[in-house]
Amino acid sequence: MAIQCAVSVDGAKLVASLAGGLRLADRAALQEQLLKCLADQPEALLVDLSAMWVDQPPALSSFTVVQRQAAQWPGTPVLFCAPRPRTRELLSTADGRLPLYPTVEAALAHLDGEPRTVPSISEELLPVTGSTRHARDVTTDACARWELPDLVAPASLIVTELVANVIDHAHTMMTLRLSLRQRYLNIAVRDGSPRPPVPAAGLRPEIASGRGLLLVDELAYRWGHLPSNGGKVVWAALRRT
Repeated sequence: MAIQCAVSVDGAKLVASLAGGLRLADRAALQEQLLKCLADQPEALLVDLSAMWVDQPPALSSFTVVQRQAAQWPGTPVLFCAPRPRTRELLSTADGRLPLYPTVEAALAHLDGEPRTVPSISEELLPVTGSTRHARDVTTDACARWELPDLVAPASLIVTELVANVIDHAHTMMTLRLSLRQRYLNIAVRDGSPRPPVPAAGLRPEIASGRGLLLVDELAYRWGHLPSNGGKVVWAALRRT
């Protein structure tokens, strides 16, 4: 990738600083890097464009893809900071509205003015059979704490399938995280395997392996997966009633 992406931490926020000329050849790698930032479920993702220029404008579609994914899951705001005049012009006319700020400091000030405390629970799990029961217990407790009795059953089933999928296929340690958003209960399981889950649409009913993803597809409002540093995150969102 010709363009460079350096990621730093600012409290609960991530800052991705881009440098160099953006070309179409960079699109896939840049998109993956920014999606990995989302997989960490930060409070916010700030993309610093002060040292980036655009050689090939169609490559800016990467930002739109990342913005749309963030809106679906994990609900993280993505703010684009300090674009050069030409870059700002191109982003202003791009497909979809991207939040632009003159500096990183201005974006941080905006976030400070809008507190985004997101209740969440995380649990480290071993790749052993007993982890599915423990994950269900954690999920039931979270739904009770957040007064979501109608979501106990579907959330427990989804968590069971996602954890079981790691046990059966990834064979790595995993992290279960439940987050309460304004409109959704978000469920995410992060493991140490980069291999994506088998898409539900590609399964046939007579195949037993992987049928749990069909259940996830049936129960979740949305679900999907993202690459992460050292593996992947499989996520699902349940609409709050």
